[in-house]
Amino acid sequence: MRIQLLSSLFLFSFSSYPYRVSSQPEHASFPPRGWNSYDSFDWILSEVDFLQSAEKISQRLQPYGYEYAVVDYLWYRKNVPGAYPDSLGFDVIDEWGRLIPDPDRWPSSEDGKGFTEVAQKVQSVGLKLGIHVMRGLSRQAYDANTPILDTTTGRAYEESGRLWRAKDIGITERACGWMPHGFMSVNTKLGAGRAFLRSLYEQYAEWGVEFVKHDCVFGNDLDVDEITFVSEVLQKLSHPILYSVSPGVIPTPVMEKDITALVNMYRVTGDDWDTWGDVAAHFDVSRDFAAANKIGAKGLLGRSWPDLDMLPVGWLTDHGSGRGPHRMSNLNLDEQKTQMTLWAMARSPIMFGGDVRRLDETTSSLITNPFILEINSFSTNNMEFPFVTGTKVSAHKTTNHSRRIRRSLKEAGTSHTQFLGFSSCNHPKVNGWSIKALDQDLDQICWKESMRSHEPVCLYKRKPLLTSDGQLISNQGGFHLLASDEMEFCLDASPRKKRTSKEFNSGSFSPCRSDANQMWELSNNGSLISSYSGLCVTVKSIDANAGNSGGVRSWIATGRKGEIYVAFFNLNSEKTVISATISDLTKALPGRNSKATSCYGREVWSGKDFGEIKDSISMEVEIHGCALFVLNCP
Repeated sequence: MRIQLLSSLFLFSFSSYPYRVSSQPEHASFPPRGWNSYDSFDWILSEVDFLQSAEKISQRLQPYGYEYAVVDYLWYRKNVPGAYPDSLGFDVIDEWGRLIPDPDRWPSSEDGKGFTEVAQKVQSVGLKLGIHVMRGLSRQAYDANTPILDTTTGRAYEESGRLWRAKDIGITERACGWMPHGFMSVNTKLGAGRAFLRSLYEQYAEWGVEFVKHDCVFGNDLDVDEITFVSEVLQKLSHPILYSVSPGVIPTPVMEKDITALVNMYRVTGDDWDTWGDVAAHFDVSRDFAAANKIGAKGLLGRSWPDLDMLPVGWLTDHGSGRGPHRMSNLNLDEQKTQMTLWAMARSPIMFGGDVRRLDETTSSLITNPFILEINSFSTNNMEFPFVTGTKVSAHKTTNHSRRIRRSLKEAGTSHTQFLGFSSCNHPKVNGWSIKALDQDLDQICWKESMRSHEPVCLYKRKPLLTSDGQLISNQGGFHLLASDEMEFCLDASPRKKRTSKEFNSGSFSPCRSDANQMWELSNNGSLISSYSGLCVTVKSIDANAGNSGGVRSWIATGRKGEIYVAFFNLNSEKTVISATISDLTKALPGRNSKATSCYGREVWSGKDFGEIKDSISMEVEIHGCALFVLNCP
């Protein structure tokens, strides 16, 4: 009877399942869901192709909550010889320096109609139109020195007895990093600069646009002033527009604090394409934002969501090819399931990137999986769960490397070794640090749960270094954690160099410096918290008999009916058996019975019903694959 009741939990009725975000009073109450043209069309997209795609989205995906159809970048650029992403002089602009659709590709835009007719046709099939826009002012408008529209008067902007133009507001030294010949910031401290931005977004609203992807204003190109003012404009519109910012190269939870309440989506990675390296790169950055409690935080007129980028599955084009869809995704099915599962567990917005006109059944079943969409929309307490073990299936054929590890451990008289790692601060196992004063300037911080067969794991606390101008770095309450009692190497939450998420190297020591990445705080409950990522330092152990499990990751979350979602990810290049104890899983989630020793559940992708699971949950996971469990734990 218990198993029968559990099975009924997994039967979803799409006719009654409340996917639609639009019925909610709060803006972006759930992670937005839709389709974006970039992965399948690059920038070579026509009105015919887009409207055909919108029709298919309405038929195939709209019942599953996909409600946005987004035109990605360069819809204003002429598709002629010499035109490419960073070319200059091929854009179509109006008399006020505002970009308008290329009429050769978007014929309904003629006579100043912009995207009005396209928006109406998209809305007629039950969807919402989105467009990609760039930062500030185009270089073309700057060179033409176009006048600025004052939308309050309908005439050229005038202040202090003069008419203002594009060259008065453009900041040429703040050009977009990846399109320097295309766009630049505008001076939002000037009334004319604000008037220009206002004229842009009021025009988008007049066209009927309901989603804006604002590029080159986050990450390396962070422009808090422009994001702030655009957000203010959007709040005053009678026509609501969902606000997304990107590209998100080297973003951090610390950087995000300045903009999260101003937007609804923000990209936290570079462009994601269909390679395994790009998929694997998202694990660290998604962990960081979840641990910093950024998932579903307060946003523009509602909530905001860290965005892991579009899903490059199905029928695609090539990055930078300037041509339409012509090939299938390079990710195999296991890798696609891993990506989809991580997007769901991290509650990232889901924006499908493949050609929806050629949506095959395999891809369709992947992006409309009811468990995946349920987790993405409604789960809570989403976090990486570090307390898993992995044993490679080929571990019995030990390599010379693993033999050396085991031999050294046996010589030390133990089958385990310990190492530092990062974890969510919500888990009780991070609260194991205590402090002891050694002298006036030096304290020792040790892990009190070190194994008896080991010397205690200890770090050394020192005051932070001064910057070159003699000032302490911003978080003056923090301190350095040294590997030894000499000031040489400090625990570093991230490399100093510019990086994408795939270069994140957690738990490393590097030369000490006045860097926020090296700042730590000790909480009253005994956890060491990174000022950079909001993660906590913990001590983990490796079982010498289990082989190398460094490529094993896991996430957990709570379902809206009290169920527990557990995802195992195998980042290794070999099949791996991944395991976790029931007690560790229940301890990690607030409000759970930490004494539970058994659960009932099934695995989503295989459909296997495990019945009662006692003590621990375990499954063999394919190379680059995943397992997704739905558990009912009394």
